[in-house]
Amino acid sequence: MKKILFLIPILLLSIAAFGQNLFDEKVTLNPMPPKVPQKMTFAGQTIEFNRSDLIERMDRELISFAYSHQVSLLMLRRGDRIFKQVLPIMKEYGIPEDLKYMMAIESNLDPKARSSAGAAGLWQFMPATAKEYGLEVSSEVDERYDIEKETRAACQYLLKAYASFNDWFTVAASYNSGQGGTNRRLSDQQQTSGLDLWLPTETSRYMFRMLAAKMLFEDPAAFGFKLDASDKYPYYEPQKVVEVDYSISSLVDFAKRYGISYMQLKEANLWLRSDKLTNAKKKTYRIIIPKNI
Repeated sequence: MKKILFLIPILLLSIAAFGQNLFDEKVTLNPMPPKVPQKMTFAGQTIEFNRSDLIERMDRELISFAYSHQVSLLMLRRGDRIFKQVLPIMKEYGIPEDLKYMMAIESNLDPKARSSAGAAGLWQFMPATAKEYGLEVSSEVDERYDIEKETRAACQYLLKAYASFNDWFTVAASYNSGQGGTNRRLSDQQQTSGLDLWLPTETSRYMFRMLAAKMLFEDPAAFGFKLDASDKYPYYEPQKVVEVDYSISSLVDFAKRYGISYMQLKEANLWLRSDKLTNAKKKTYRIIIPKNI
């Protein structure tokens, strides 16, 4: 018995070392993060890092992405799966592709994300704002977790903000702190871009985190990450999409009818927040039936 107890710590250390080796194959602990570039383009706009405040604000976020290994690696793995669903919708609305990095800042590209303040989904809508943009939020249905619907709502918000500010960096600032507050700050400080505003720390960092996220996804190796295509989570087209305009008393039985588990159904339809769908108003919902892979 004593011999077994003696071997347990050695076994645990061996397992930990094995896991660390797998991690080390994909992550290099860089002694220094990437350097702040002289300039970069985002959403068709060029920002030149020619002021000390801009350089330091960008450097802070590059350091954050370089050394937040778990979060950064998970985002890189999730990217293809999420972007393949979101980019066609953004293109439909005419939203610049670079704005996809807002999701990285908002939710780390985790469609299940929920903040302590109650914001939810990839785009982190609060309940009131979600309803304002046509998303249903209830105990059984929360469309902030429906990737297509929440992305359409986000695109509508971004277009409205751009019509007001005509500057995508300012749009990003307003997404974090609100359009009304951003407008007041622009007026009070006599500026035209969010980059030149004195802002709360979270909002100030937000714009530079977007830029850092773009650099991370375009050149992971510069941050110490070595990923092959096989390392990224794939996106699988649904087996089918079922339209329902009736009540479902048991989603467990509904899933079984289509040859999948309740877990698979819920994973593919995060907006279903209960084990039933009462649907008293006979609204039409589109339920994804995933492939058995």
